[in-house]
Amino acid sequence: MPPGVKLCYLSYLNKIFLLLIATGCWLYSFGKNPSVIINHSVTAYNDSTGLPLTYTPGTDSSGKKFRNRQWLIGGLTAATYGSSLIILNDTWFKGYAHTSFHVFDDDKEWLQIDKAGHMWTAYSAGRASTALWQWAGLSHKKAVWIGGLSGFLYQTGIEFMDAHSAKWGWSWGDIVSNFAGSSLFMGQEFLWKEQRIQYKFSFHRIKYREPMLEARANDLFGKSLPERMLKDYNAQTYWLSFNMRSFLKNSNWPAWLSVAAGYGADGMYGGFENKWNDNLGNEITRYDIPRKRQFYLAPDIDLTKIKTNSKFVRSALFVLNAFKFPAPALMIDSKGKFKAYALYF
Repeated sequence: MPPGVKLCYLSYLNKIFLLLIATGCWLYSFGKNPSVIINHSVTAYNDSTGLPLTYTPGTDSSGKKFRNRQWLIGGLTAATYGSSLIILNDTWFKGYAHTSFHVFDDDKEWLQIDKAGHMWTAYSAGRASTALWQWAGLSHKKAVWIGGLSGFLYQTGIEFMDAHSAKWGWSWGDIVSNFAGSSLFMGQEFLWKEQRIQYKFSFHRIKYREPMLEARANDLFGKSLPERMLKDYNAQTYWLSFNMRSFLKNSNWPAWLSVAAGYGADGMYGGFENKWNDNLGNEITRYDIPRKRQFYLAPDIDLTKIKTNSKFVRSALFVLNAFKFPAPALMIDSKGKFKAYALYF
């Protein structure tokens, strides 16, 4: 088979395979959890999502309302996960040669910022999916199992694409990070039925000072804002946001005010080192630029604690709470440099 035909053939099989995984997971979860809550009133609310932990089915004692919601959420989950994996395959992996399944050790790459990103994606996907399944009428426990694991399964689908790409490979570090993100969400839901420690993301676009570095950033991270958000590890920060009132129930600490500890990095122009070839094939080495870890401390706002009677506003605040609220911050890096920010994104 000619190489070009083989590449298209493998790409086509990947798309079918990923769609089957997404659809199969949905059907399995629906088949295992077809029941709805039909004889309970609302008794409690999840502090992290604002959604009831149990539901009143209204006048429809058969539970048809919630069965329809389950089909809706199941279909949306399959369509979203499947289509996003296809888009990712076409935009990210399509330009690289395909190989057989292989393993690649990237644990020391990008100062582990990419691993923090894996955790955030798994955590956020589980958080959103669980809220949707609760809205569809599943019990809190079932919703957490299905929704929480969905983030891990979605990331595992991406890992299979890595494993068949000549440029990357199956990364056990990624798998551990995916599992950690899902576990952070699920563990808190099972222990406290709320997210007392929320995992958040922030991003600021960097204007690289030297034309050489800007050109390198364009090649590595892309030029558009969405590409930079996804790929520029120098501009990403990941936060553990502690809702202090959740731990200090009888205190006067404002329920919406959290304390966040962040992790980022800077000075990275390659996965492992600052060495690359330019468009003319010349080797560029920039070992004069230190690769630094950065640690942050900042206040944060837990948007889910803002009281509102609007379902739309409550939903919007829930979605936006995946991102760190801009605020003053203190930073210290691995080289000992200390810096204060009046407003950090």
